[in-house]
Formats: sequence, C-alpha cells, structure tokens
Amino acid sequence: MRKLKIDELQRVDIATYQQQAKIPVVILCDNIRSMYNVGSVFRTADAFSIEKIYLCGITARPPHKEIRKTALGADESVEWEYTDSAVQTLKSLQNQGYISLVIEQVDKSIMLEDLIIDSEAKYVLIFGNEVEGVQQELIDLCSSAIEIPQSGTKHSLNISVCAGIVLWQFYKTMHLKIL
Repeated sequence: MRKLKIDELQRVDIATYQQQAKIPVVILCDNIRSMYNVGSVFRTADAFSIEKIYLCGITARPPHKEIRKTALGADESVEWEYTDSAVQTLKSLQNQGYISLVIEQVDKSIMLEDLIIDSEAKYVLIFGNEVEGVQQELIDLCSSAIEIPQSGTKHSLNISVCAGIVLWQFYKTMHLKIL
C-alpha cells in the first residue's frame, strides 16, 4: 500500500465539477459564527456533491481568508447564496418541494441511524449557531429533526463535524442515483 500522488486522484477542475450531477440536498447555515466552520462546510459540500449552501443571518460569506483556509477552494466550486432571513429562505425552499430537516437536539428527534432517506426526495438540512443552535422559529417550520447519537459528557459536536456526519449519511444513500 502507498499513498496516492495528487495526479493519481483524478480530481476534476472547478468547471467540470460545477457541471456534474449533485445530490438533491441543500444546506442552510443559520447564524454560524466561525468562518472556519463555514469553510469546512464548503469543503464537505464539495466532497459529497451537495447542490447548494445558503448562508443566512450572521453567517460569514466568501471571499474571506478564514473561510478559504478551511474550504481550500470549495467556496469557488460549490454554489452558494447569502440571505438575511433563514426563515424566508426555508419557506422558499419548502415551496420548491424540499423536505426540511433540522439538525438539533429536540424532543421527538430522530436518531440519524433511524432516519429513512428517500433517494427520490429533495432535502434542506439546517445547521445552527455554535452556541445557541438552530433558532426555534426554524425548528417550528421543519418536518423532522435529526440528532446524532452521542455518549460523551458534552453531547455537542462542532457544526463542521456534525455536517460531515450527516452529509455522509445522505451521500451514501443518494450518490448512486446521480451517477
């Protein structure tokens, strides 16, 4: 076994990536404080061929050196849009047929491993502020909440880690559909 060289990874350029099929998942970032978290979400969205990222409220947006540091250029490959209102953005996506899932610890949440993902559906996944989580007004608009099971003392994951876990679950269920 040996590490692959960069030219052996068969990476596509940005123009090719943007033309590739995407899984029907969009991310809504609700008031994310850390630009490093935002950059990491971009990088994960690129890796798993996510359709689009919505940056809402106080969430920082490119171009910014802290976002770029963790995004490693994914802020140029992944489609994104900034909106002031996460609530209005969510309502618009729901009107377009997206199923809204909040990633949050709430009563009646569904553990991620119990979530049944419809590979024919479109989803909007909502990730919230590092301290306050997702605002209640957004939670009230969602059809379900997903929780990642945890057994440590913190019962909290960094938003970028959380996004990676959840997006992997959707990607492994939906990516064969886009190939």
